[in-house]
Amino acid sequence: MTKILLSLHVLAAIVAIGPVTVAASMFPPAARRAAAALGETAGPSAVGTVALLHRICRVYSGIGLTVPVLGLATGAAMGVLGSGWLVTSIALTAAAAGILAAFVLPRQEELLDRLNGEQAVEHGNTVQLAMFTGIFNLLWATVTVLMIVRPGSTTGA
Repeated sequence: MTKILLSLHVLAAIVAIGPVTVAASMFPPAARRAAAALGETAGPSAVGTVALLHRICRVYSGIGLTVPVLGLATGAAMGVLGSGWLVTSIALTAAAAGILAAFVLPRQEELLDRLNGEQAVEHGNTVQLAMFTGIFNLLWATVTVLMIVRPGSTTGA
């Protein structure tokens, strides 16, 4: 059962978190391009791209909730819930989810609303969003490394 849970956990991380990190990273430059194209014939297409990236982030972040659920189930089955590397990974995952929910998705939505209303988008807003997105991605990269290296693990990895 442990192998099945671990496989599902890894698959969920790849399928759900991967698209969020890529789409979130693509959003700020796409929003800048869309803002520059407002009033031009390319404007609606550029705004459509930004809307699609936001939808990918929103939908896949919901699907991504399965990652920590399956991770906790796997950790319980393996008997490692008290391990330092896992506790740290849980804390970093919670921080990443918090940044996504509190800073990335709301700012994406705000920028998308401005673009849909053909209002100006300030460069500082996209830079700030890019910063939060980078922090989110860095946290996930750190969790991934901890899941592979597992400091103090007896598996020899």
